[in-house]
Amino acid sequence: MSKKNITIVGGGLVGSLLTVFLAKRGHTVNLFERRPDPRRTNVYAGRSINLVVSHRGWTALKAAGVHEAVERIVVPVYARMTHDRDGKLTRLPYSIDERAIHSVSRGELNKVMLSEAEKLPNVKLHFEHRCAGVDLDNATCTFHDERAGEQRVVKADLVFGSDGAPSAVRQEMMKGRFNFSQSFIEHDYKEIAFPPNADGTPQMDPHCLHIWPRRFFMMMGLANQDGGFTGTLFMPHEGEFSFDTIKDEQDLMRFFEAHFKDAIPMLPDLAEQYFRNPQSPLAIIRCGPWTHKDKVALIGDAAHAIVPFYGEGMNAGYEDCKVLNDLLNEHGDDNWATVLDAYGKARKPNGDAIADLSLRNFVEMRDLVADPRFILRKKIEGRLQARHPDKWIPLYSQVKFSDIGYKTAWDEGLRHDRIMEEVLAMPGIEEKWESEEVERKALELLEVTG
Repeated sequence: MSKKNITIVGGGLVGSLLTVFLAKRGHTVNLFERRPDPRRTNVYAGRSINLVVSHRGWTALKAAGVHEAVERIVVPVYARMTHDRDGKLTRLPYSIDERAIHSVSRGELNKVMLSEAEKLPNVKLHFEHRCAGVDLDNATCTFHDERAGEQRVVKADLVFGSDGAPSAVRQEMMKGRFNFSQSFIEHDYKEIAFPPNADGTPQMDPHCLHIWPRRFFMMMGLANQDGGFTGTLFMPHEGEFSFDTIKDEQDLMRFFEAHFKDAIPMLPDLAEQYFRNPQSPLAIIRCGPWTHKDKVALIGDAAHAIVPFYGEGMNAGYEDCKVLNDLLNEHGDDNWATVLDAYGKARKPNGDAIADLSLRNFVEMRDLVADPRFILRKKIEGRLQARHPDKWIPLYSQVKFSDIGYKTAWDEGLRHDRIMEEVLAMPGIEEKWESEEVERKALELLEVTG
């Protein structure tokens, strides 16, 4: 096998994991990141949404041999905890057997992954290097070294663009035959962090994802290891219930009194945080092809940026890395044209599907989790899964607790929707949801729609 010189543009979560995978295969990897080193400066201050590591993420981390380092910084989360306007709590487990997803701070995870990459002798990390251009045919990047104030031209055998939604590598690919769409959803987000109690204990159950669903907007919170929670407020950019309507502290407190009253005592610095932290947009990016000959490939958000409502953006990017590594195992490290072509064809449909799934879950989180009909559906599905685990795997379990492709999960989820619509339309379903009749009906529909 000939060892390659590989340039990775973007040192975030996906770029750092990809560096580990490729360096462990014996290639020389230079990782370039436009921001300062997050281990020395807080580049995520005030604009982070906590992440969850799900099954796909753990599978990739284990394949790269770095899962133990990540296990030390996560908090297991077993259920959603909804908060209604009166402060009433409802716990909705993620699975019938109490399987967990794992909350992790984006900043802490990035620090760990960069340190894991830096341990490898054939890796070099370069911070404050902004990608200013890419020669796709020659795998050559031009970087602006922000500290030295000069340009650097870096020739490699391959270039990977893991430089996120605003990807400079993708910008270069868009000059050729390349399809691209970017759509902003109407909602923006703002970080609202919940501190721990004075003694360091958490103010809420740390093993739940806390959601304040309010139909047109919502707030959520995920635990950190220090006892605090990273909270995020999602609201429309403009309109009746929007960031646009909150101009001063009075507006803010009136809004929270009306919609998130139980959160106010847990947020002693609410106004200061609200007006200090930036309001950021949310976009979905679909594009293709993800690869250029045997020279360049997009990975992670650069290829498939999505909204954060399934907690799968990072996991999808990590799965990209694992699939690429598996294809190298299959075809060898000297067949990059074959590997990159197969990688793009395998991952593009799944990238589109997780974008659709993340939008679907947004509606579920902000609206449906407070709907008694939705809660009844979850109970019926849980019973079906418990009694027929080989036949009925709820969509959430397919996405979070399995390797089933996102596209397959999306198609199966739509089929489940059609089945459950008929089941929930049965007369007296509220009283007889645990009956043999309901179970039989669901299984019959599963068979005829298969």
